[in-house]
Amino acid sequence: MAKRPNRFKRVVSPGADAQQEELENEWRQIGLTGPARKALVEAKLYRVSDLRKISAQELAAIPGVSKSAIARIKVIMNAKKIHFRD
Repeated sequence: MAKRPNRFKRVVSPGADAQQEELENEWRQIGLTGPARKALVEAKLYRVSDLRKISAQELAAIPGVSKSAIARIKVIMNAKKIHFRD
């Protein structure tokens, strides 16, 4: 049986995937899942230090960032002595 082509294939520019991976790099290093990494990058949060700009409630409200991702992020923030905005 022949495989049907994927009609819903995402069309991106040639360097877009490489750029996305580069932006997600710090999040990948701390072990976040793909959906959480992508959600943080889409929210223009590229590094752990960028989390100073938002509150914990704002982080929790980002679709794609799970409770386990938030727990992991908080551990890293504590280790780096970084705090959320009040």
